[in-house]
Amino acid sequence: MVDDGATQEKAGGAGAPGRQAAGDVWVFAYGSLMWNPGFAFAERCEARLVGAHRTLCVYSFHHRGTPEAPGLVLGLDLGGSCRGIAYRVAAADWPETHAYLTAREQISGVYREVDRRIRLMDGSGRDTAAVAYLVNRAHPQYARGLSLEDQLHLVRRSHGKSGPNADYVLATVAALEHLGLSDPALAFIARHLVPAHPVPETAPDDGSGPI
Repeated sequence: MVDDGATQEKAGGAGAPGRQAAGDVWVFAYGSLMWNPGFAFAERCEARLVGAHRTLCVYSFHHRGTPEAPGLVLGLDLGGSCRGIAYRVAAADWPETHAYLTAREQISGVYREVDRRIRLMDGSGRDTAAVAYLVNRAHPQYARGLSLEDQLHLVRRSHGKSGPNADYVLATVAALEHLGLSDPALAFIARHLVPAHPVPETAPDDGSGPI
């Protein structure tokens, strides 16, 4: 496992490290949480995580696809780095927020909830621990080694509880562009989805997982 030595995996429920927070908790977002967090936060800023990268590597059987026609959603996979959004959640709000994130992101256990060090890109130079969701490579929903053409096929055809898979990808690309960032693989897929699937004007109200 490629790591910077700053990872602590969560073992589970309320008694696990960080669950009964003594202070505020940071959450690192790299997908739908950037544009549809769904929880209250005290602070929001751009952040960078080293040791994992954003990629369409999770088969979606729920939010953006079905078991019969899986969609494809983002995960943090090992290696490289990732720019995203960090949210600071007040300690008093953390139990409710964690319950929400668990229900939204941990439907099948395809993500591992871990503590990772992030750098806040707000000019302060702050480094802090943050809750992040890394893909579990041993899980059957881990989509290893798909070509961009295969990814495009899955995204284009799929629809789940939270809507079309294409909307998920296009909204994420729009969120990245708003930050002045570009993900070449996602941009390739987005170019082939437009104009058939224009970027949604508003984010969905329901949990649109993952991250």
